[in-house]
Amino acid sequence: MTIDQQASRASGRGEPPSANTLSRRSFLRVGAAAGGGLMLSLSLPFATGEAEAATDDVFAPNAFVRIGSDGNIILTMPYVEMGQGTYTAIPMLIAEELEVDLKQIELQHAPPDEKLYANPLLGVQATGNSNAIRGAWEPLRQAGATARIMLVAAAAKRWKVDPAACRAERGEVVHAAGRRISYGELAADAARMPVPPSVELKRPQDFKLIGTPAKRLDTPAKVNGTALYGIDARPPGVKIATLAQSPVFGGRVKSVDDAAAKAVNGVRQIVRLDDAIAVVADHMGAAKKGLEALVIEWDDGLHAKLDTGAILGELEQATLNPGAVAQSIGDVDRAMADAVTKVEATYQVPFLAHATMEPMNCTVHLREDGCEIWVGNQALARAQAAAAETADLPLEKVVVHNHLIGGGFGRRLEADGVIRAVEIAKYVDGPVKVVWTREEDIQHDMYRPMFFDRISAGLDAKGTPVAWNNRFAGSSIIARWLPPAFNNGLDPDTTEGAIHLVYDLPNLHVEYVRVEPPGIPTAFWRSVGPSHNVFVTESFMDELAAAAKRDPVAYRLALLDKSPRAQAVLKLAADKAGWGQEIPERVGRGVSVQNAFATYMAQVAEVEVAEDGTVRVRRVVCAVDCGTVVNPDTIQAQIQSAVMFGITAALYGDITLKDGRVEQTNFDSYQILRMDEAPAVEVHIVQSSEAPGGMGEAGTSCIVPAVTNAIFAATGKRLRTLPVDPSTLQQPG
Repeated sequence: MTIDQQASRASGRGEPPSANTLSRRSFLRVGAAAGGGLMLSLSLPFATGEAEAATDDVFAPNAFVRIGSDGNIILTMPYVEMGQGTYTAIPMLIAEELEVDLKQIELQHAPPDEKLYANPLLGVQATGNSNAIRGAWEPLRQAGATARIMLVAAAAKRWKVDPAACRAERGEVVHAAGRRISYGELAADAARMPVPPSVELKRPQDFKLIGTPAKRLDTPAKVNGTALYGIDARPPGVKIATLAQSPVFGGRVKSVDDAAAKAVNGVRQIVRLDDAIAVVADHMGAAKKGLEALVIEWDDGLHAKLDTGAILGELEQATLNPGAVAQSIGDVDRAMADAVTKVEATYQVPFLAHATMEPMNCTVHLREDGCEIWVGNQALARAQAAAAETADLPLEKVVVHNHLIGGGFGRRLEADGVIRAVEIAKYVDGPVKVVWTREEDIQHDMYRPMFFDRISAGLDAKGTPVAWNNRFAGSSIIARWLPPAFNNGLDPDTTEGAIHLVYDLPNLHVEYVRVEPPGIPTAFWRSVGPSHNVFVTESFMDELAAAAKRDPVAYRLALLDKSPRAQAVLKLAADKAGWGQEIPERVGRGVSVQNAFATYMAQVAEVEVAEDGTVRVRRVVCAVDCGTVVNPDTIQAQIQSAVMFGITAALYGDITLKDGRVEQTNFDSYQILRMDEAPAVEVHIVQSSEAPGGMGEAGTSCIVPAVTNAIFAATGKRLRTLPVDPSTLQQPG
């Protein structure tokens, strides 16, 4: 695979690929590229009729396939690669319909352009919400199929034969009589062919590539060190900066003594901002030493006494008040009044940091006539717009070079790092790379919101739920990102996993109360809404099974007759996990089932609880129905990584504040699951002809309640607060 950055490794520069100006509602437009090549540009239409009624700005072309006269096939990638396999799975869609080998597809990072490269399901240029394959599934195959048909037509015209007598094969057009001609030789002719009004996509039974285990195209570069991440950008003359920001959100710099810092060898300058100090140096070592030598006095501001206990209290109080109705079925109040048994509980989840492996970074070269940025970002157009506003430049004067990302998890959907880097670059002559230390990153993250739930259910004489009532409070991220979508106090991210449950519940009522924590920035975190809601709903469903004195799997299966896909994955996971088989004392199995990100998933966790209360997840069995599978290897890898991410959150994840300051600083106090703690993970994929579902985040939300339900099975103690507190699980005596 060729990535445009690799061609400019020495200079650290590289112009983004150009794009033709396209009609916003056109599907394909053909034009001659440089050298007589064929360029296809496509729009990714919205998936629903309702979305099609949106504004023209939302329905914008967003992807390009270019076939040059040299035979090179270049996909300008509208999505980013952050370890999830996008740079292999999406080229598979093009290669399948274009009838070329996967290795023939070369990639270029797309430039920032909200009109050309918007994700059709999100309406913005972003890679997130497990939407890349879902958004690209049909349009990118249509692009490949259209290109193939036009190439075949061009060959048939040249040979003066019926196109039906020709076929595409491994980058060539082949005639029944045996003649062959390459795509490169046909590119100029194909560029002059009319665009077919419609194309017929391959039938699944004819797939040669989709559904097969394809090796990752980005692996060789990542192994041999030629792959470039944002932190690798080195434009000529670049200086390195690191920074200290106000330890209290909203605080300011009161005074600074920088004499000792300036004396450090390699330190070039000190940049003072309203709420931060940056040390600019020849290299990171000097910048860090200079930062440590600073004597800074902070004005903590309004949030100097803020602590997580107070925030939790506010959320708990908010759930006593009515909220926006997210979903209402039947008459919950009447059903609850008639119920034989009533079960009530409260649940809470903490703030969580992202802790990406690649430290947060952004390189900026700000000049009077423009700004150039090197970064790995999940929402490139948003980053460009933020940089332009901060630099007070027209949008077209800001050039952004996107890079591979060493872990996103939603953190790099935000532009705060780009804004900060541009602020620093205003005072630096030449390019400057700003790198956050791990401590600054964790203590100045944009966190997964804290939530508090107040939930109840009514059971009939058989223990079957006849009423379900859930009211929860917490921050809304969508409200900040997309205000128009924030309708009547609701947003789809915050409520996903709490509404439209897989279970057949005759009376259900769910309300959401938006409460924004004072001064604390919140943002998307791998499976944000479901990471909270699935923990609550699946834990509470386990509570109902216990109240009914029923087996947790059997109890769920009885409620899934109207959701056969959920029923199938639950049966498969339970069977493969050996559900019901004898296990040792203080070892338990817990189950969870969900429909999140358009993927049905069930997980069974096998957990051992030591006498001192420490928890070890021994084994995880996952059954998944994610619709049509593009690359099964990617599915398995995504679930494995999501499970580890989710177990980390369940056992250790917790961001707390005291006196306005985040108490966690590095991996010693914000612990990540260690290699020797990692469980065996089995993944069983259900074959399906449905459209692809999302894969990057589903495993994270599903594993957490499976773990806590397993702890209950092992100890009899129900956990309603995360992370797991070992002191509550200690063996008596």
